[in-house]
Amino acid sequence: MSTIQWFPGHMAKAKREAIEKLKLVDIVVECVDARIPESSRNPLVEEIKSNKKHIMVLNKADLADSQSTSRWINFYRSQGIEAYPLQAKDGKGLATVKTAMKKMMQADFDRLAAKGVLPRPIRLMILGIPNVGKSTFINRIIQKNQAETANKPGVTKGQRWLKIGNDFELLDTPGILWPKFEDALIGKKLAVTGAIKDTLLQMDDIALYAIDVFKESNPEGLKRVYRLTDSDLEMDNPQILMKITSNLGMKDDYDRASERLIYDIRGGKLGTYTLDTPPVSPVVSKVEADA
Repeated sequence: MSTIQWFPGHMAKAKREAIEKLKLVDIVVECVDARIPESSRNPLVEEIKSNKKHIMVLNKADLADSQSTSRWINFYRSQGIEAYPLQAKDGKGLATVKTAMKKMMQADFDRLAAKGVLPRPIRLMILGIPNVGKSTFINRIIQKNQAETANKPGVTKGQRWLKIGNDFELLDTPGILWPKFEDALIGKKLAVTGAIKDTLLQMDDIALYAIDVFKESNPEGLKRVYRLTDSDLEMDNPQILMKITSNLGMKDDYDRASERLIYDIRGGKLGTYTLDTPPVSPVVSKVEADA
């Protein structure tokens, strides 16, 4: 599979503008995809956020394996990062995130109050790669459809301040990918979950990678959705893709079958999954998103 790269000009501009406007915000909210929490972390966020307060939300938690999400949450917290699961689509977990951000700023506001400074909204900057659900998160938190949403990467192109009641003000920013993926596997994971435009991908290559992953992690999902047998899954991946194509009634249209497989995976039709393996921890506590 060829190396996947995607860094349009507006992303480079967004990075520059985010750094320039950092002084205006109190907290940087890093939005990642719970299915690939580490692969969807942009290393540029560390450069952009500098010493600002930082919170991480693992969005699309409903599509990820819940036990893996719990382990990732515990891992990030062990690294000193405030991390929380989120289902921005229905708002599950949002109240917990809001409470955490208020708690994070309480000491600062207490000091300002002691100096006679009136309370003001907490100013947020949301950062994340394309298609991790930033715009859905923003719309949910402000309870309006002010941030354009679509199930494709690269929708948000500009920056603007959005008011969230009396408690928060939010600087919306476009999703930013980093210029080069050092690990080709990261590119494949981003492709499966939809962080990269499909027009830049060889969908059959991505489908073969996905088959390899799901044979190990969720063979029952493959068998159930595509009417495969245990013996089918013992074949090599190209043969499995051919079998899936046939079972879908697509004859030898492997490209179409590949697209169908990827879209089914993204939509959760095969079940929940996490492509990034969480670090091993001796204690795994259950982390639940609030209603």
